[in-house]
Amino acid sequence: MTLSLAVEGGRMKRTILMVAMSALLAASPAIAQQAPATGHDAALAKRLGADEHGMRKFVLVVLKTGPTRVPEGDARKAMFAGHFANMERLSKEGKLVVAGPFSNDPAGWRGLFVFAVDDIEEAKKLVATDPVIEKGEMVAEYHAWYSSAALVMIPELHTKLESKAP
Repeated sequence: MTLSLAVEGGRMKRTILMVAMSALLAASPAIAQQAPATGHDAALAKRLGADEHGMRKFVLVVLKTGPTRVPEGDARKAMFAGHFANMERLSKEGKLVVAGPFSNDPAGWRGLFVFAVDDIEEAKKLVATDPVIEKGEMVAEYHAWYSSAALVMIPELHTKLESKAP
């Protein structure tokens, strides 16, 4: 399978490739259990929005440090509580399929979202609902991305791996 990356820059490509490969490796056992012996599961492909190549459109969002750092304290705690609640809501709605932080990135990269939406404008509307964006703690960079439709299964699979109850 070939993963098409619609983004420039070696570092971003490596990061995206790592996310995609991790997702595919995590999803492959579940897909194998559901797929018929021929390998193609038309019902699963339809449910995940896959095209004839097993791929679909996504929007990749890189969250970077914004212009307004919210100071330590209750306001910052509330902002991040809202950030996590917003991600949970978007995941339950089937829009957010992958999210996670970067570790102490000197270039200001804070986190990543992958949305199962067809265009950047829809992703911008979803990201605008996040308190870290509203407060200016982070800014978002958007990229159209074409990848395996199996990524849509990540939230479902994640709940099976999580041992801590929400």
